[in-house]
Amino acid sequence: MNPYPLGLVLNGLRVLVVGGGAVATRRVPALLDAAADVVLVSPHITPALQAHVDAGRVTWRARRFEPSDIDDAWLVHVAVSDPAAAATISELAAARRVFCVRADDRHAATAWTPAVTRHGPVTVAVLGGGDPARSVAVRDAIGEQLAAGAIVAATPPEAAPGRVALVGSGPGDPELLTVRGRRLLAAADVVVIDRLAAGLLLDELRPEVELFDASKIPYGPSAAQEEINRVLVDRARQGKFVVRLKGGDPYVFGRGGEELLACVAAGVPVSVVPGISSSIAVPAAAGIPITHRGLAHEFTVVSGHLAPTHPESLVDWAALARLRGTLSILMGLKNLPAIAAVLQEHGRAPDTPVAVIQEGTTRGQRVVRAQLSTVADAVKEAALRPPAVIVVGPVVDALT
Repeated sequence: MNPYPLGLVLNGLRVLVVGGGAVATRRVPALLDAAADVVLVSPHITPALQAHVDAGRVTWRARRFEPSDIDDAWLVHVAVSDPAAAATISELAAARRVFCVRADDRHAATAWTPAVTRHGPVTVAVLGGGDPARSVAVRDAIGEQLAAGAIVAATPPEAAPGRVALVGSGPGDPELLTVRGRRLLAAADVVVIDRLAAGLLLDELRPEVELFDASKIPYGPSAAQEEINRVLVDRARQGKFVVRLKGGDPYVFGRGGEELLACVAAGVPVSVVPGISSSIAVPAAAGIPITHRGLAHEFTVVSGHLAPTHPESLVDWAALARLRGTLSILMGLKNLPAIAAVLQEHGRAPDTPVAVIQEGTTRGQRVVRAQLSTVADAVKEAALRPPAVIVVGPVVDALT
């Protein structure tokens, strides 16, 4: 017997979930995503389910199942571990001609839940003939192809002609690009990159995609940004979908705001896909938690591209020196000697642990650990080069 595959439109329809454990915790989010009216019956529920109840997304009846619970239900999910109780519930549902999913015995159920992967508006559901492991294996294989762009199931709505998307590529490892970012990249007609974008992602582009390398613009920083803005607007006006692929997150010292404003001023629709910021991800990849209980209740992300004494610097280094939390400094390698000196001058202890991580999350990752008083010399001796993230604070030694 093969099941008949069907997509249920549950918007506003009641779905009864009996049980409040791990299985119910997995099932409820998808039901809520389908806009179902979820009623949960169980004496006890998990904290995750309690959060849905507290937010008003789920109705909880804090007791054992009663036959009247099936009233007005279009679908029943039985997520209890007692086979006798599950059988009773499914028999009552069958008597009322209500489809019932059973977590304990799918062969005794009248409906099965498939293994599912979602990519934007596309949902792939796999039924493996009663073998959950087979369903998951096939689902995962298809999901990987969709994520990599090998299967283009649907063009994302924001990937329309004449639009621009600012996409954060993350800290360097191409696998840290978000799913949404990868889908948009696969749909791009033009990709504008710089030296911090995850380079391996470019190997996945279609052959006909125009690649504009902003790092090769032969101008100063301001003129280069003007040229990037011009290219984004020009290609979008030609009716192309343009992805501006940026390192880390578009808005964390990435000048994404300037690019968005340029598009808006030109009447070009633009969307933003957040990226994993290197200010947090790179320390994590080096075994350093940006916060840690008992050591840091705060962290501050700082740009170090201007020296502390530079008249255009907006950073209050004296105030940062007085903080007890973690400093994550981007673009500060060149100015590290001055930064270390000013932090000590205004109160940071000379023996404060410091780590400098070069090319974090990539194969070229290198880590130098030192103290605030010695870090500049240690980095010079190790010949570290940008891009690098500097982490200052006791969290540097938290896991060592």
